Amino acid sequence: MRHLKKIIPLSMGLSLFASPLGADNTVSAASTDTNADIMQLQRKLSLLGYFNTTPTGYNGEITRNAVSNFQRDFGLGIDGVAGPLTLQKLEDVEKIAHVVYGEARGESFEGQVAVAAVVINRVHSPEFPSSVASVITQQNAFTAVNDGQYYLSPNATAYQAVKAAYKGWDPSYGSTYYYNPVDSTNTWIFSRKVIRTIGKHNFAY
Repeated sequence: MRHLKKIIPLSMGLSLFASPLGADNTVSAASTDTNADIMQLQRKLSLLGYFNTTPTGYNGEITRNAVSNFQRDFGLGIDGVAGPLTLQKLEDVEKIAHVVYGEARGESFEGQVAVAAVVINRVHSPEFPSSVASVITQQNAFTAVNDGQYYLSPNATAYQAVKAAYKGWDPSYGSTYYYNPVDSTNTWIFSRKVIRTIGKHNFAY
């Protein structure tokens, strides 16, 4: 994953979310599709509940306030500018939302938050890679990546579940694994200690 090196205001152009697992998200002062990029940012913020009007592609006060509220809730410096750290966090949120939707869209909201929490718990665990992208792309880590359901477009509920997990709700109680005991073909997973069951998933470590 490439990391952005300087903060450039939205009005100077953004290129965001090229693909769910895309590694090349850049900010460019030479961008010619600024309005489209800002509109894309607004749509992501809308799914998270921060941008509560129709996306316009205009970087005005509403957008800056939405960015500031996102930054506040996700522990970032608050300046209303979608700079490198903010874009990276938004990308991480989007990636986890794809996992949640691909793996647990039929589960309760609590169950979806728990799945999001497992991804975040793995990032914080020394037993797993230290970035969201690396956790998700780790070989055979998530069924949705293997069977392609990761690439479905997540809905607002999936984004809200990720937001809730980032804000500290962890219904998995610190789990770093989850699985469906009926469908799982990996016998090793049954050796993990189950902490709780939510819907069709066992959550374990």
